[in-house]
Amino acid sequence: MKILVLHQLPYRKAGYDRAIDHRRHDVTYAGHADRLADLPEALPARRLPVPADEDFAAGVIARTSPADGYEAVLSLSEFGVLAVCRVRGHLGLPGPTPEQAELSHDKVRMKQALAGSGIRTPRFSAAPARDALLPWSGATVLKPRRGTCSEGVSVFPSARRALAAHRALAEPQAYELEEYVDGDILHTDGLVQGGVLVHSVTSRYVGKPADYAAGIPLGSHQLPPDERYEDLARRTVAALGIDWGTVHLEFFETAGNELVFLEVANRMGGAGVVDAHLRHTGVHLPSHEIALRLGLPRPVPDTPSGRYHGWLVVPGHHLPADRPHTAALPAHLMDHPCADRIHILPPGTPAARHITYQEWLVPLAVEASHPDPAALRAYLHACAEAAAIPCEEAA
Repeated sequence: MKILVLHQLPYRKAGYDRAIDHRRHDVTYAGHADRLADLPEALPARRLPVPADEDFAAGVIARTSPADGYEAVLSLSEFGVLAVCRVRGHLGLPGPTPEQAELSHDKVRMKQALAGSGIRTPRFSAAPARDALLPWSGATVLKPRRGTCSEGVSVFPSARRALAAHRALAEPQAYELEEYVDGDILHTDGLVQGGVLVHSVTSRYVGKPADYAAGIPLGSHQLPPDERYEDLARRTVAALGIDWGTVHLEFFETAGNELVFLEVANRMGGAGVVDAHLRHTGVHLPSHEIALRLGLPRPVPDTPSGRYHGWLVVPGHHLPADRPHTAALPAHLMDHPCADRIHILPPGTPAARHITYQEWLVPLAVEASHPDPAALRAYLHACAEAAAIPCEEAA
């Protein structure tokens, strides 16, 4: 098979070689120079550079043709959701249209599509009239309709203040207003085959993604199977017409045990989700997604660990550039029975200046596990409190 890969994720996260035999298939990786540089030097595949100052999809289209004979185009990145549709269309290959892809990419479109499904969503407004008020008055979230890592998300104490902030934006049409839902945030990660959710695991966040953007540690840990969570994921997949690949669904669980949809993506979760999922279930999500999308046999799962797994990342993007910080944990947490791996930046190494969950780019990241999810949660909370960077240091 001749395969074109839109390479926008770190190779170590994607693990293409777990699913694709590069000596059997003719594979080309298209990407910016920095991303192509992380491909293994000995990987038997073509490289198609795209200048960083060009629109990525347009750059790939300009350098490819239907005559090239590609049989499949693959993208595992949130940033490639629409690009892969454009490239596929250019090459004359079948697949979801941009309009279909938007249902698991645009936070307004996905909630609109869930209307009438019986799945509760927060109230929201995409384009409020200049003189109108929102139909709720309490705490309100202002966030981009597209994007990842909660970048650009703000929470306001009232709808009126959020509405004023929305009206002051240079591009208000790129944002939405959403009522704040009080509760824990959970995420379900799994695989979809032919429109059916065939495998999933649900985890509960430690902290909240929007707070991570403000410099607060974020983590999550896996939970035992719960039919309520699995049912929500199945219904969401069906309502949005997600057909193939991985799915990352986020939702609230309120104090009254009500489940409220937050957002969904037709791609794998970030941070430590893939590694935790692999150890708990033996399933490597990206390589199984690759196999599903290319019509290849799914890899044989590894042996599950028999433990619940979790992760925690301590951000550094908010730190002053001239004062690199290496976070640390006290000895009793470093040597704790839950601790599997602790990643710490070498002294003097600056953290990434952009919002990221990659363990090699943040001051500290923790991988942990335990047979009891409650014990694991307590450990991750303790790590978050111990490693949080004081506000005065980040100022």
